[in-house]
Amino acid sequence: MKKVVLVTGISSGFGKQIAHLLAKEGLTVYGTIRKDCGTSDLVNVLKMDLTDIESIKRTVETIHRKEGRIDVLINNAGMHTGGPIETTPVENIMLQMDTSFLGTVLLTREVLPLMRKQGSGTIINFSSIGGLMGLPLQAFYSSSKFAVEGFSEALRMEVRAFNIKVIVINPGD
Repeated sequence: MKKVVLVTGISSGFGKQIAHLLAKEGLTVYGTIRKDCGTSDLVNVLKMDLTDIESIKRTVETIHRKEGRIDVLINNAGMHTGGPIETTPVENIMLQMDTSFLGTVLLTREVLPLMRKQGSGTIINFSSIGGLMGLPLQAFYSSSKFAVEGFSEALRMEVRAFNIKVIVINPGD
């Protein structure tokens, strides 16, 4: 049985490369995008917005209905808000936290019951070097990534007994 992988944010960067590499290796890959963009025929592309819980639920339901499982969740999608703390618009701060942290949490919450029932799974959360140390002019980006770090650490301990692994990746600039 081929492993089923869900990768968020495949329109560019790490997500795009990961989705294509895994698909070429023969895994069944579902990748999410917010808006239409050029994608490979190897990857099953789904529209999903991490700031919309109904969009998240539809995505997980679609994959579960077609495949009956999700073996690997790669929470890659995110965004970056930079600038001085006192001049960053509140809307940007909220979008940063809603996308990079809360979106990761909400999607993970939808996938976890499937992995628990399967008795296995792997969750890979993309954080950043900015999640390990605060970076000047990136307070809100760093804060969202610090939150991913703490969430991942707690989640790792919580799901260990269900044979679910949690991995955090911390790329640099």
